[in-house]
Amino acid sequence: MPKIHFHPYTPNQLVLFPQRIDEDIADNDPVRIINAIVDGLDLEAFKKLYKEKGRSPYHPRMMLKVILYAYMNNVYSCRRIEKLLLRDIHYIWLAGYEKPDFITINRFRNRVKSEINNIFTQVVLILSSKGFITLDVEYIDGTKIESKANKYTFVWRKSVEKNRDKLMARIRVLLEQVENVIAQENLAESKEKVEFTPSMLTDIISELKESLDDVPVPTNKERRRQLKQLEEHRDKLQEYDTHLAIMGERNSYSKTDPAATFMRMKEDAMNNGQTKPGYNLQIATENQFITNFSLFPNPTDTLTFIPFEEMFFHRYGRFAKTTVADSGYGSEENYRFMVGNDTEAFVKYNFFHKEQKARYKPNPFHPESMHYNREEDYYVCPMGQHMNRIGLKKGKTDSGYVTESIRYQAVRCEGCPLRGQCFKAKGNRIIEVNHRLNEYKRQAREKLTSEEGIRHRGRRCIEPEAVFGQMKYNMQYRRFRHFGMDKVTMDFAFLAIAFNIKKLCASLLKSGMKLDFTTIIRINNLVRMVWKGYWKVYNENHLGMLGRHYYDILTEMTNKATKYLD
Repeated sequence: MPKIHFHPYTPNQLVLFPQRIDEDIADNDPVRIINAIVDGLDLEAFKKLYKEKGRSPYHPRMMLKVILYAYMNNVYSCRRIEKLLLRDIHYIWLAGYEKPDFITINRFRNRVKSEINNIFTQVVLILSSKGFITLDVEYIDGTKIESKANKYTFVWRKSVEKNRDKLMARIRVLLEQVENVIAQENLAESKEKVEFTPSMLTDIISELKESLDDVPVPTNKERRRQLKQLEEHRDKLQEYDTHLAIMGERNSYSKTDPAATFMRMKEDAMNNGQTKPGYNLQIATENQFITNFSLFPNPTDTLTFIPFEEMFFHRYGRFAKTTVADSGYGSEENYRFMVGNDTEAFVKYNFFHKEQKARYKPNPFHPESMHYNREEDYYVCPMGQHMNRIGLKKGKTDSGYVTESIRYQAVRCEGCPLRGQCFKAKGNRIIEVNHRLNEYKRQAREKLTSEEGIRHRGRRCIEPEAVFGQMKYNMQYRRFRHFGMDKVTMDFAFLAIAFNIKKLCASLLKSGMKLDFTTIIRINNLVRMVWKGYWKVYNENHLGMLGRHYYDILTEMTNKATKYLD
């Protein structure tokens, strides 16, 4: 009978690593690309984050490589990264066999939270220098991401204001019961609509306590009870004022994460529209690379557009030539901002989709459907009656922008056969028209319905929406893991960098390009030169007003870099 021979099996045998740890790592593995990219980044700003004395810290370049590679592989836990540094050959090679623990990894992330945005910008400039993106067009969209805070820790503005008004009424009644000159004087002030503050109540309480010695014994006990109640009201008033101060202009916030606002999320497991604490994430993409991002506490996209565009300018020293966005960003203030900065706007407005439907029929009684005589400044209603200008109405948005609407009134609507369909109010009909907004809408309609506009509209559906889909479902990034705006921004910055590098690796593999790592480092060195030149010129110009001279400098340096690599 033949004898069976197995491979020798000795679990506790002594082994040696190969001469190079990366011997078993494939040449086209993404870990090699991230290693080469981070090697070429400018990390000079990280040095100021460390102290000269004490124990030598781990090298920030090594820590950055490990964390970014972990984010690329959907690993966001510091404890899991610590374990992978002992088990996975890719992490062992990136770390050079260093073994930082989870506390050190977490401290590094928090330490670089003010500098990680610059790293993201450098990576985007690398993509731009190699031709993956141009930074001339941006597709903008937003999504809500849930905070780490508990969903039952809400504080609502209406509830706070309502309870505060009730408390103020109880304070007035209580002061009326206190028969004291001091209380009566403050009560007289309160009748003049002067609201009490915690400091005012503190002064009243201290003065009333001083007068307790002059009060007869029978009423002394009652007075002390009133003072105790007044102190409780003061503390509660201080609590309400603190809530309103934290809330600012928002309508809600979370007690465990005060920077988070309660919003309706797309991921609604109960399907009942329940609000949850979260942040409004805004991103700009090009070729499905993230070129800009920012987080906002307010749920509406309209108010986020201008600060988001200013962030883009702060990163790259210029605005994008073309901006594409949906109807959530189509406001007069935003249109005016884009026109003022020479940005070609393919931004929809409300009812644009409704106007494009084949069955759409405009309302003949709507002001936009009426004939307007621009020379003599009057409208003509469906019955042929003139509606003359009677005044100007000004409004103000939540951001402080002032809008102007012209009011027009019909001469006589009595006896009109179309009155029931036109309007139902008493008197003659009055309409309000914002001519500036109507002109912006007309220009936007022409651009959106043009051949280029149709192309951009079709492209927008597969730009930021695809990025959100990959981020939430492929990378399992659906909820933040930190408290506070600064830490949440830091965490997403790591994800955005990892996302772009992961997309770069996929693009290289898909196109079959062989990019040697020496070339990557040369690219990074040239981009670093452009980056330093950017900040030099940026600092020499006041408040970032770089002008054409700065743009020519960067263009020339980028062209040299491209020719050098070709």
